[in-house]
Amino acid sequence: MESKTKSWDNWEIIAIRYLLKNWYRICATNYKIKGWEIDVISELWWNTIFIEVKYRKNDSHWSPEEALTKTKKKNILRTIRYYMMKNGIREENVRFHFIWITEIDWTIKINHLKDVEL
Repeated sequence: MESKTKSWDNWEIIAIRYLLKNWYRICATNYKIKGWEIDVISELWWNTIFIEVKYRKNDSHWSPEEALTKTKKKNILRTIRYYMMKNGIREENVRFHFIWITEIDWTIKINHLKDVEL
């Protein structure tokens, strides 16, 4: 029996491959601070981009907005601010993206929402 962690790693790898194909440079994955986590930290041109990745077996009874609750956004923002302070990154060079991956009838679909407001 495959663990949930192993399954999650596979979807995260798909998201990272997608980002690399689109010229993103991966700086960190699963960045954790005080129990909060950013799935992927990347760079594209002069911007640092923080990315949340979600997987759903299908999207018929789910919307991306449900995954980014007010509490989740608050925790993501705290983690981003800590990373910015620690690495000397200016706010105008920071973006937040949301990638969700669905699998329907053995077909994988990658959805990429850019510049999400926290």
